Amino acid sequence: MATAAPTKFKSTLHEMTQTTPTVLWNDSATLSELTYTIEHGGVGATCNPVIVLEALKSEADLWNGKIKELAAQNPAATEDEIGWMLIETISSTRAKLLEPAFREHKGKNGRLSIQTDPHLYKDPKRLVEQAERFSSLAPNMIVKIPVTAAGIPAIEEATYRGVSINATACFTLPQCVAVAEAVERGLTRREKEGKDISTMGPVCTIMVGRLDDWLKVVAEKKQITTGEPGYLEWGGVAVFKKTYKLYKERGYRLRLLSAAYRNHMHWSELIGGDVVISPPHRWQVRFNASDVKCENRIDKPVDPKIVSDLQRKFPDFVRAYEEGGLSVPEFDTFGATMRTLRGFLDATHELATIVRNVTLPNPDNRV
Repeated sequence: MATAAPTKFKSTLHEMTQTTPTVLWNDSATLSELTYTIEHGGVGATCNPVIVLEALKSEADLWNGKIKELAAQNPAATEDEIGWMLIETISSTRAKLLEPAFREHKGKNGRLSIQTDPHLYKDPKRLVEQAERFSSLAPNMIVKIPVTAAGIPAIEEATYRGVSINATACFTLPQCVAVAEAVERGLTRREKEGKDISTMGPVCTIMVGRLDDWLKVVAEKKQITTGEPGYLEWGGVAVFKKTYKLYKERGYRLRLLSAAYRNHMHWSELIGGDVVISPPHRWQVRFNASDVKCENRIDKPVDPKIVSDLQRKFPDFVRAYEEGGLSVPEFDTFGATMRTLRGFLDATHELATIVRNVTLPNPDNRV
């Protein structure tokens, strides 16, 4: 009796998307990179000020003309305002590539994630207003709202208004629980009023690598040595796995998303979960070229010795790992949150500089 030929997959990531519940989104809106992801089974993508900067630098021939056009159409607009117009344009343009997946997955995937202005992280009303605007740019938008003290009520209200949210600037289990409860409140309010939630696809991002980054900063500043050199690579994974288990136990109606990649475990240790992995293009290429096997590891606990060592030596790991580790008012002052918000803010300023260089070039360079 002849045996069936083994299924051929284009890559390790493609195998993951075809054989497990784990889905692939692309942490980029650059055309070539998003195309690569879709070819390897990807069903989502991200856009934010940092990513727009990368797109402008690699696709200047596509977008410099658009910057001039937007400036001409809006002569009184500031450089910041033109920059945000550009973010909207790039996001809605690239969202079209994901519309087939959006239809196939009935709203759960196939979305382009666009980020609210980081300057608004303390203003829930303006976050909701911008989230509604961004959601209207295309049928398959998902809107990033930061997990700050003001972001939590904004997430609830935006969800109630029918916006699919992607909670960002999130690093800890307490933040993820607050997000899940806010989404549940928003969904329940919609349901009570007979409003549709069937095609909504909220997610909560854990920036696993940025939590690890922060613990490494603390270790360097305080001269802390872990039991083994690699222990600090596991902090974000440990938080993600514990949060995933809790989400499943409580039946929250949103998925976790892994972002901010620093090593392959931020992908490989999460395979098998009903989660989203969202690596940048360079990490996708690296994963596909590796010999790391596509195996279900989401339910395999992190070595208790590693968790115990991190708990003993890093109060901020305890804050990130324990459900009561942070109160909502403390979200804004958690080290990883502050560092990430500053990075997002810096990116918006750099975006304005790029707009200036296109619309008001330095005359010294013409002499």
